[in-house]
Amino acid sequence: MRILLEKYFSRGQLVELMYLSKSGEISKRRVKVIKVQGDSFQAYCFKKNAKRTFLINNVLACVPIVRNERSVI
Repeated sequence: MRILLEKYFSRGQLVELMYLSKSGEISKRRVKVIKVQGDSFQAYCFKKNAKRTFLINNVLACVPIVRNERSVI
């Protein structure tokens, strides 16, 4: 997971996460990774509209958000 997060950070991609909180709740987050360090990473969370720190081990799934490049007719 760490390698994926570092790749998305280096490309400046937005990422959609499934995240397990410390209280055991699963949430879906759209984030932009700011920094990956040790066992955690900092990202701007669009759900909370704030910079947050996430534990890498609590990320259940991680996929890049790809913009739809097809034009609407």
